[in-house]
Amino acid sequence: MTITIEVKVITRAKKKEITQEGAGLRVKLLSLPRDGKANEELVESLAVFFGVRKADVRILRGEKDRRKVVTIQVSEGEFKAKLRKMEGDTNG
Repeated sequence: MTITIEVKVITRAKKKEITQEGAGLRVKLLSLPRDGKANEELVESLAVFFGVRKADVRILRGEKDRRKVVTIQVSEGEFKAKLRKMEGDTNG
């Protein structure tokens, strides 16, 4: 199954982090937004977080913008489980 989600990217962060922001995600990256480095790091970070291959994560829109639309080849159950775990980590 393919999940489509909006992602807000923060570059030049002090540490990598993925958090929920409304219906989408906020992803903090270490890379500069140059030469596609931040996009590469975004794809890699999302792949690791959701436990999929990098090839299973695609940027549909916003390659040169902070707000992106991304698809992830992951089951809906796994996707929701990761988000629930994320909420649990931030709430206590």
